[in-house]
Amino acid sequence: MRVRAPELRGRRWLNTGGQAPDLRGKIVLLDFWTFCCVNCLHVLDELRPLEEEFADVLVVVGVHSPKFAHEGDPVAVEAAVERYGVHHPVLDDPDLAVWDAYAARAWPTLAVVDPEGYVVAQMAGEGHAHGLAVLMRELVAEHTAKGTLRRGDGPYVAPPPPSTPLRFPGKVVAVPGGFLVSDTAHHQLALVDAEFTEVRRFGTGARGFRDGTAPEFSEPQGLAVLPAEVAAQVGYDVVVADSVNHALRGLRLADGEVTTVAGTGSPLRERVEPGGTAPALSTPWDVAWWRDRIVIAMAGWHQLWTFAPVSGELVVLAGTTTEGLRDGPVTDAFFAQPSGLAVAGDVLWIADAETSAVRAVDLAATPQVSTAVGLGLFDFGFRDGPATEALLQHPLGVGVLPDGSVAVADTYNGAVRRLAAGQVTTLAQGLAEPSDVLVDGDTLVVVESAAHRLVRLPIPAGALVDAGAHTVRRPRTDLAAGPVALTIDFTPPTGQHLDTRFGDPTVLTVGASPPSLLVEGGGTAPGLARSLRLAPGEGVLSVSVTAAACDEGDAVFAACHRYQQDWGVPVRVVEGGEDAPAELVLDLRAVDGG
Repeated sequence: MRVRAPELRGRRWLNTGGQAPDLRGKIVLLDFWTFCCVNCLHVLDELRPLEEEFADVLVVVGVHSPKFAHEGDPVAVEAAVERYGVHHPVLDDPDLAVWDAYAARAWPTLAVVDPEGYVVAQMAGEGHAHGLAVLMRELVAEHTAKGTLRRGDGPYVAPPPPSTPLRFPGKVVAVPGGFLVSDTAHHQLALVDAEFTEVRRFGTGARGFRDGTAPEFSEPQGLAVLPAEVAAQVGYDVVVADSVNHALRGLRLADGEVTTVAGTGSPLRERVEPGGTAPALSTPWDVAWWRDRIVIAMAGWHQLWTFAPVSGELVVLAGTTTEGLRDGPVTDAFFAQPSGLAVAGDVLWIADAETSAVRAVDLAATPQVSTAVGLGLFDFGFRDGPATEALLQHPLGVGVLPDGSVAVADTYNGAVRRLAAGQVTTLAQGLAEPSDVLVDGDTLVVVESAAHRLVRLPIPAGALVDAGAHTVRRPRTDLAAGPVALTIDFTPPTGQHLDTRFGDPTVLTVGASPPSLLVEGGGTAPGLARSLRLAPGEGVLSVSVTAAACDEGDAVFAACHRYQQDWGVPVRVVEGGEDAPAELVLDLRAVDGG
């Protein structure tokens, strides 16, 4: 049955001159996103070529449906649209009304509306660009023949260009003569002196992927200075996490020469277990020198990796790639968008952004991951006190203070926090999305990203704050206690198929928090369906799926296209509830054939 697209009505429109855009007769691609979500940022990049190819028939509409409280701030939404180079209309959906109307369950979710106003496809996760292009061509042909397609310019209206020396800077490191800053939205690196006066820039400022003395970056983030003896061997001084290029770049400070030292320029599309390796990276967000290697916060794949500059070896250090918060051996741990790193001897501190947590990897004995602060994917807030009860909101940076305590750039709370002796206190408030902290003598250099500047703060004793706790505003899904049928709806795009001649090319992982919620059906196995047994109670059902499809006509099976998504579905399991369904269907790629 054909489903009419629900109305698009939110708080306001961005990138349209403030007016609701005229979408009649256009193919509309709704991109449900939130600016904390690295997978949503991947989709923004995947959609750019589609927007260019189908510019006269396709309108991409970003529906910003926030996860965190800070993401509901209209100023923060407007800043994020600029920060990430969103060049299409954006509907601000602070109450998730449009999200609910389209039955979205995960960030990112995509919905395609045809020129007659009917929803023809809905899909979750990333990796759908090829299938979307196929679908666009089919819709163009169909509606050109029917005379229902309207061609012409889209409704995008560019906002006034900004003018600040730095634009959404990300990270900072100390270098001889001052500091090196990743000037993220300018796609450059800036060298500044001790007073933060600019000395030099590296990069042309154009978004791109080019080496040499006129290099191009794409939203660079983390920076790590190599020891002098290592720099002499490899010919560069600083490792740069070039996030959107999914690469590590090497910068030689003397002449500005940049070389690509790891990564292919395309995102990783396969799960790699700890101890394994792959040539591609996925949104490296921060880097640090630790135990004779560069450690990488691989935000896009929820893992930690290491890179040996001399040999070029890449190895997964920790994390299964499942998004979540789970401690234990590095081979079993879950991370959720690790985005900041700091070193204290054998301990590596991590700002684990999506779980609003500070985590640690300790290699002094058996390598273990532990959580110092943080409760999970859906709980956050602004609360000091015992670390087991304290709350953060999407932290992006950490630094080790002179006394061994840890400073945290608590980004969405606009604060710098301190973790010491099992207690959390607040060092500073009222900052605009601080994204990194660096100790410089008896002061902290803070990257105040949304204020486009560096600030210097004294390191005070701290003060207690309790501004309350929050839970992510997502409706619970009621399910019946007992047997529940889980199905992943996946239809390969036209011209592709799931080739099972050499085994099932799908992998489904199911877990729950608390674990007691899932009585049967957990773990990892092939397939897009699973029989679960649930116990009464409330919690989060974690579902992760990958599916590989190959082009029609391939003589030998090849996973030409990979589709992947993680869902965290808040559920209430009802015992004896007649109205509670005994099935859960999640859309990886669902297409309306009618």
